[in-house]
Amino acid sequence: MELGIELVPKEQRHIISRLMQFYLYDFTRYLELEVDRDGAFPAYPGLEAYWNSGTNKFAYLFTVDDNIAGFALVDRLLRSSEGQFYMTEFFVMQKYRRSGVGTWAAHRLFDMFPGDWKVSQIRANTPARNFWHRVIGAYTGGEFKERFNPKQGNPSQYFSTSSINRVNK
Repeated sequence: MELGIELVPKEQRHIISRLMQFYLYDFTRYLELEVDRDGAFPAYPGLEAYWNSGTNKFAYLFTVDDNIAGFALVDRLLRSSEGQFYMTEFFVMQKYRRSGVGTWAAHRLFDMFPGDWKVSQIRANTPARNFWHRVIGAYTGGEFKERFNPKQGNPSQYFSTSSINRVNK
């Protein structure tokens, strides 16, 4: 299995937009999302900013043997007490879940952006929270903190990648 991760150029932003439909479909378990009369979920708010905001937003595509396997949206946080980087969205297609692709992609992104990170989930999305506990725990040797948003109750994990010496990069 050959894994890849690449920054999505502006000319290919439609790929992320299309994959976002599958991502939003997954969230219908946890949020009140509806498709419109054409059978599509609403456009992801602010998606265009990943190609128009300079150097603070990054859209990545994951591949397995040159087949699209998922995506991630990463934000560089400016002047934030929450950290330097935020895993805004992270999606692995069903076919590739539980195969190591998500763990590999997340660890690769952490390597690419050394610093203080924040990763959040929707409170009801227990599988995502479990996934991130495993992924971040393995990456940091268990060195992360979890806090809950006081309003929505959503969990977020906070950790630093800049001081980690990983053997298997």
